[in-house]
Amino acid sequence: MRLYGYWRSSATHRVRIALNWKGLAFEAVPTNLVQGEHRCLTYLEKNPQGLVPALEVDGAVLGQSLAIIEYLEETRPEPPLLPKEPLARARVRSLAQLIACDIHPLNSLRVLNHVRRAFQQGDGGVEAWCRHWIAQGLTMLETELARTAGLYSHGDAVSLADVCLVPQLVNARRHRCDLGPYPTVLRVEEACLMLPAFDKARPERQPDARERLGIG
Repeated sequence: MRLYGYWRSSATHRVRIALNWKGLAFEAVPTNLVQGEHRCLTYLEKNPQGLVPALEVDGAVLGQSLAIIEYLEETRPEPPLLPKEPLARARVRSLAQLIACDIHPLNSLRVLNHVRRAFQQGDGGVEAWCRHWIAQGLTMLETELARTAGLYSHGDAVSLADVCLVPQLVNARRHRCDLGPYPTVLRVEEACLMLPAFDKARPERQPDARERLGIG
């Protein structure tokens, strides 16, 4: 398996967690978003969407983090990231999509670059944009977790919802969001980061991050 991604990409972070959780070995192929490597012809030939991550697996290249993780769940079901009971599976997917489809896209690099150019916003305006949408999304997530959380986002088993939650909080801290109003979210994050699969997937532990940050 080859995972094309960027160390600071939330979507790539999700897939790293899922691969680690399932004990799957993979080769990380850094694809620098800031330098535009995701728009190079060689990458577009693999992933015409021009986004990260992309996973080369089973003779194909898959894009979109949730689709990749669902494929891994279907083909490598143990240990699971989705409950067996249909209603519980739907609830976990709902939590995951709240993060991956409602919160994350509004503070992705390409959206923020558009906000800068189209609306002539500097760093302050862009940060305000990010904090607004992250706060709105995390408020909804906190309310949902008050109903569903046990040790983790849905009961006491790790799920796809947790795989999405942890990277989003990394992103929230990068934009200096106030996380005080979300105690349940933070409690779940703390429990997740105790697990090797989550800890190993941290952005700062990735080879391209270590090179960029000058970490030996």
